[in-house]
Amino acid sequence: MTTAHPTDLTGLLAHSRTLITGLQTASGAYPASPTFSAYRGYCWFRDGSFIADGVSVAGDADSATRFFDWCARVIADNRRQIDKVVTAAAHGSPLPDADMLPARFTVDGQPGDDEWWDFQLDGYGTWLWAVVEHARRHRIGVSRWADAISATVDYLVSSWRRPCFDWWEEHSEAVHISTLGCIKAGLDAALGTGLLDAAQADRAHRASRDIAGLITTGGVADGHLTKWIGSPQLDGSLSALLAPLGVINPASALGRGTIAAIDAQLVADGGVYRFRADTFFGGGRWPLLTCFLGLAKLAAGDPDGARACLDWAASTATSGGDLPEQVDGGRLLDPAAKQQWIDRWGTVATPLLWSHAMLLRLAADLGVTGVAA
Repeated sequence: MTTAHPTDLTGLLAHSRTLITGLQTASGAYPASPTFSAYRGYCWFRDGSFIADGVSVAGDADSATRFFDWCARVIADNRRQIDKVVTAAAHGSPLPDADMLPARFTVDGQPGDDEWWDFQLDGYGTWLWAVVEHARRHRIGVSRWADAISATVDYLVSSWRRPCFDWWEEHSEAVHISTLGCIKAGLDAALGTGLLDAAQADRAHRASRDIAGLITTGGVADGHLTKWIGSPQLDGSLSALLAPLGVINPASALGRGTIAAIDAQLVADGGVYRFRADTFFGGGRWPLLTCFLGLAKLAAGDPDGARACLDWAASTATSGGDLPEQVDGGRLLDPAAKQQWIDRWGTVATPLLWSHAMLLRLAADLGVTGVAA
């Protein structure tokens, strides 16, 4: 384990913790970014769960617990709609995408009133995984969230086969491998709690087994995981399936092949792109994805590679210590596309709380002094 670190990294990690916990709202939600026009006032189940995991690992148990309480309240408020989704799916008449739960809510737990690419399943799997990990890590009784966990399992089991938008709010026509991985990780975590009754546990187990089979038969090309079923392309989010989600063994041939492919195709000067055809703000490199790659490398037995990812992510901080969503650095995939996004939403989201959380998580796993593991 690497323990040495530059002084500025110590300060950046402390700033990351303070920033995340300081911006957490009274409701328990984490705003994705406090200033970016398209994200301000909203909390995603996916982003928020990874943010909570980061502060949980860093030792801020109360902050993470408050977020998971927020998730549970949102699930409870939407339980009637979940029941409708589950019933319709069981009758062979699934509800339209517009009637599925949204990916993001206002920090007060309400659906947004503006148009968004909202039908995403990954966040609901991610919250299951994260809340169970948090409860185990801090020895908190997971039954605190039992009703919400049960309802979420029903929702995912009923709908996991459906195409939906991916992590990036794109390609709603596809079944995405990262989405499937988040769902499987969540179902497996829920199964480990002992909270599910026998029938529900059986349904969750069968769904998890079938997801694993689909990933390895339809989501693999040239020895690596792929962006969606039937595609040979890569996506930077795939590292998460190796670590921290643990859906694919990082040391397996598929795990190592995925790391090698991302290194070869999506890394430039140490930072990770989302995918090769990315045009969002010109297609820059993402600190949070670089941290995911670092976690995968560490889990595969490459601490030096993981530390290089941590150092690159830290290097993207502003003079005030804020981490962005992505960076330009003269290495954009499509520079001509950058201005249209600035005109639409302003400059790149900075700070992005998810970036700060992933820095905390990777630093903790590396054993960096000052971050609790």
